[in-house]
Amino acid sequence: MKNKKKILLSKNGWLYSNNQLYLENIYKKFLLNSKKIDKSWIYIFNKIFKKKNNNLNQINSVNIKINNDFIEKKKNNNQKFLKQKFLIFINSYRKYGHFISQLNPLKLRKKKNSIPELLYSYHNIKKEELNLLIKSDFLFFKKNINSFQDIYLFFKKKYCGYIGFEYMHISNTKEKLWLQKNIESKKFEKLFSKRKKKNILKNLIKSTVYENFINKKFPGTKRFSLEGCDSLLPMIKEIINFCLNKKITKIFLGMAHRGRLNVMHNILKHNTLNMFLNIQDKLCHSHRTGDVKYHIGLKKKIFVNNQEVEINLLNNPSHLEIITPVVIGCCKFFIENKKTIISPLPVIIHGDAAFTGQGVIQETLNMSQVPAYNVFGSIHIVINNKIAFTTSKKKYLRTSKYCTDIAKMIDSPVFHVNADKPESVISVINIALKFRYKFKKDVFIDLVGYRRLGHNEVDDPKITQPIMYSLIKKHKPICILYSKKINKSKKNAKNQYKKFYKYYFKKLNILLKNKNLYSNNSNLFHNKNIKNKNLLKRKIIYKKFKKKIYQLFNVPKNFVLHYQVKKIFLNRIKMIKNKIMLDWGLAENLAYAVLMYKGITCRLTGEDVRRGTFSHRHASVICQKTNKTIIPFKNVDKFIGSFHIWDSVLSEESVLAFEYGYSIVSSNLLNIWEAQFGDFSNGAQIVIDQFITSGLQKWGVSSSLVIMLPHGYEGQGPEHSSGRLERYLQLCAQKNIQICIPTTASQIYHLLLKQGQKFLKTPLIIFTPKSLLRHPLTFISIKKLFIEKFHKILLFKKKNISLDLISRVIFCNGKIYYELLDFYEKNNIINSIIIRIEQLYPFPFYKINKILNKYINIKYFIWSQEEPENQGSWKHIYFYFKKYIFNNNEKKKLQYVGRSKLASTAEGNFENHQKKQKKIIKLSFTYKSFYKK
Repeated sequence: MKNKKKILLSKNGWLYSNNQLYLENIYKKFLLNSKKIDKSWIYIFNKIFKKKNNNLNQINSVNIKINNDFIEKKKNNNQKFLKQKFLIFINSYRKYGHFISQLNPLKLRKKKNSIPELLYSYHNIKKEELNLLIKSDFLFFKKNINSFQDIYLFFKKKYCGYIGFEYMHISNTKEKLWLQKNIESKKFEKLFSKRKKKNILKNLIKSTVYENFINKKFPGTKRFSLEGCDSLLPMIKEIINFCLNKKITKIFLGMAHRGRLNVMHNILKHNTLNMFLNIQDKLCHSHRTGDVKYHIGLKKKIFVNNQEVEINLLNNPSHLEIITPVVIGCCKFFIENKKTIISPLPVIIHGDAAFTGQGVIQETLNMSQVPAYNVFGSIHIVINNKIAFTTSKKKYLRTSKYCTDIAKMIDSPVFHVNADKPESVISVINIALKFRYKFKKDVFIDLVGYRRLGHNEVDDPKITQPIMYSLIKKHKPICILYSKKINKSKKNAKNQYKKFYKYYFKKLNILLKNKNLYSNNSNLFHNKNIKNKNLLKRKIIYKKFKKKIYQLFNVPKNFVLHYQVKKIFLNRIKMIKNKIMLDWGLAENLAYAVLMYKGITCRLTGEDVRRGTFSHRHASVICQKTNKTIIPFKNVDKFIGSFHIWDSVLSEESVLAFEYGYSIVSSNLLNIWEAQFGDFSNGAQIVIDQFITSGLQKWGVSSSLVIMLPHGYEGQGPEHSSGRLERYLQLCAQKNIQICIPTTASQIYHLLLKQGQKFLKTPLIIFTPKSLLRHPLTFISIKKLFIEKFHKILLFKKKNISLDLISRVIFCNGKIYYELLDFYEKNNIINSIIIRIEQLYPFPFYKINKILNKYINIKYFIWSQEEPENQGSWKHIYFYFKKYIFNNNEKKKLQYVGRSKLASTAEGNFENHQKKQKKIIKLSFTYKSFYKK
């Protein structure tokens, strides 16, 4: 059988269907010139034609039939092959179409196609093949109706029009297919109703009228005009409508100065004209320093058909993009504490150069899907006027093609849209909102426009961009262009534009004349700290509370603790039973437990905050066998407050800004951010300067945020010694913050307890210890802990020593106290007392004076510190002593003992550190004149 099959195959194999294209080609050559083909084929074809005459007709009919079948099959196969090539061609438009999209309003000519993948010839598609009708349904095109030309033109128009789509980089197939389906749907850029078009036009004219009115009435005044990107207004309107439809009750809006006043006036209906008239708002009290008008925030409730949405435009400093994590932090509070049924919507409006240039954007995007900071996606709108102050050449601004390329790091879609095409803008914001709502991810819109005026209205932009601004001068405003588009008649377009323009201009004139006219339903964004007084009255009775504390250190039976953690937990149980003294780690954990019992929620974040940088906290533990994590605080019965603790991403600026945002909208909350080492907070200096220490004075916004900064000189080198205490002291004024350096377990417990129960929000900066976390002299019994309180100063003196013998008082703060104490006791010193200042601001001069008044024979007032002279507390302390302790008495002088001035914070060599430290301790007790270096 096998041999027969081989014979049949060799005889008839050339008739197989797989060879049909080859056979047809050979046969054509045979008919044209048989000499050009192999002799075997000539033999075969001649053999067929040399049959008997009576069989000729039959053979011919068979050949014709075979030929027709070949042709038909060839056509079908050609179509299949063409479709395959077209699928690759279509995919090229999905991937690269945005590169030749018509995005720039100032470039009137269409872009030349410089992308080879977008040419049909690149895919071996012939021009004549485009005219072929498709023989079977293909994508959403119908057989025998649509041609390949129709398909080609559809995708070219879709992906190379006024919108540039970037989504093919997304790794999630569901997201990519959803976007593809919605973008390629005919409903995507649906026809807008006349009413919708009219409303878009009205918003565009409102924007133009506002800018022109301010320019006319207040010439030369800074307003950071929106002109050139006026489509932002109808875009925000669309966001509000979406939120109303989806019953989203809160929007947190962050934006820089560009277009801010326009948005406040036209969207939030706030009378910004009063700001230009320098009429102070009702909430700006005389004792506050305030801020410029284009930094001010606003809170407004909008009602439509019994639906309500609250818009919170957050206060924003000139440090561009720093508001981004603040907005997200505000939203997180409502999500984590279930304050709203549907999560708030974060909307952040960026500038093109700042978006790609400021590192805080990368930091914020990096943490956007991390559980501690995830707010289920934000809407990002980049006002892209293609210029950064005076720099417009792309090669000087960034390395990437687009300013939004950084968004691809989190697999988010990016929509580039021509700002002069408002209907395309509305289509884009709609798909962005739907995507974010469905997939809970960030979406980015690159609103490509221009800046009609200079960076501010005083600048002449032609100095640096002469060509660009000659084009802008000739370019008509968007409201005029759109009016012409929606009106067939030029006359109607002109009349409609004039009618609306005059109407809105007149309204602004009336508003300007009536200076007392004020938007009663809008307020400057401020906050109040209202705690539930009934919850705070719960008293802590040691015997009853002891049972609850045990639960903090109970783990499931099969849960295997690390041997060191197990030892710590067993010791803590002994501490609770009052068998051994209570350490810093337990005191801190107890503070959280007591606050939760009273109804206060505790949130802690920072690098390694669950374990603690120095392995003292252990608020979260991991099973050594299963790797399962448990947080015992979450399992305690009858705790009203919640507990959230997160090891943060390796960032300071964005994380601290996030926590600040969380704290300003919160109530009944202890919110802590802990730096891994104190000086690492310098990476977040903008947040500290612009928000935490000055927010109350500038905007009336207070924060209850706690910043923990490990601080202490222990020979670990320049980066792990100082928390830069001097920088925080320099920022102290008008009781804006509280700065403390607790040195005992009792002090940290009562300090945290006090902060958590405060009715007035004040940021608290705590310089926490490292080696003192396990120092026996910092410990306290649990019974004594509950009856103690926080002391702003702590006095050490020997018992039974006459007050008259005291001739020296040493002031200090932090860890150095225990080194001074050790020297004091070893050398049996009796003529000195040591005063620890535990609260540096507000400075407790009254309590210090009260102590000093008892000692009449003091000759030497010493300030002892381990930080260099140009750092630490010295300069701050010296001023307060001179003014409030010595009352400007020149005979009394506070003497400095410490390291000399250093450019760095500390020595890198451990032996050098020890020598310096010993010298400081000895000199604090021995020298009798002004210390000279």
